[in-house]
Amino acid sequence: MLRTDPYAGAIFYLVMRGHMLQKLMRKTIIAAITAFFASNTFADVVVIVHPSNNSTLDDRAVKRIFLGKEKKFSNGTGVTPINQADNDARDTFDSNVLGRSSSQVAAYWSKLIFTGKGVPPKEVGGDAEVVAAVAADPSAIGYIDSSAVTGDVKSIPLN
Repeated sequence: MLRTDPYAGAIFYLVMRGHMLQKLMRKTIIAAITAFFASNTFADVVVIVHPSNNSTLDDRAVKRIFLGKEKKFSNGTGVTPINQADNDARDTFDSNVLGRSSSQVAAYWSKLIFTGKGVPPKEVGGDAEVVAAVAADPSAIGYIDSSAVTGDVKSIPLN
């Protein structure tokens, strides 16, 4: 006569559950490591202005400019913010400088446009277009990948 342990099913379940948890933990750790290194592979984004611009800027001022809350540089001249179309530089700028995801920034501007309280920054295709726009307009401010900085613009270090 074959005897079975009444707890065999429960033991089998716990053992299999432990294996599944180990697999899940392994996958989670791998995904976290991948996400960490992927986020650190984004190039540094720098804020740029026209070379003749002598105003002082900090993180707060740049954030206020790109959220439409500030209309002038610290030296009193008008400001024209230049945004990039959706790309890695924009995602990095939105999260690191504006403190919001790109979708949150889009929702913010949608609300301001709908209520008639704001106009979003002009949007251009990429780094080269931002450099060209800022180089051509003394009131312009933009952001680009640090490797795209040329002598036609001045980069502003942010704290």
